[in-house]
Amino acid sequence: MLMILNFHIPTIISEGIIFAVTGYIIVFLALVLLYYVFHLLSKAMLLNTRRKLAKAGKLNHIKEDKDLHISGEVTAAIALAIYLTRDLHDTESDVLTIKKITRDYSPWNSKIYGLRFYRR
Repeated sequence: MLMILNFHIPTIISEGIIFAVTGYIIVFLALVLLYYVFHLLSKAMLLNTRRKLAKAGKLNHIKEDKDLHISGEVTAAIALAIYLTRDLHDTESDVLTIKKITRDYSPWNSKIYGLRFYRR
């Protein structure tokens, strides 16, 4: 039995182009959706902060909305401080213990028998 596979190159290329364009569209739409989610999340956090300040009676001291924003440098410094203060490793006692191990005599661990004396 002889099987012959016929490939129609223009069909394969057109299907590949359709897959590529579909993938690009999906990724682009996902990025746009993420942009809007993060944008709305920041607005929701700003509203939440305003509500907490109004509840505490401190909202009238704030003149503009940009006074409520925290800059990227401050956010990075806070994140670094939190990272550095967490205990990332096990606590160790910092005590070194040196124990002398006594071994019984064995020709395998005796180095004197491995030395050769040459006479001149």
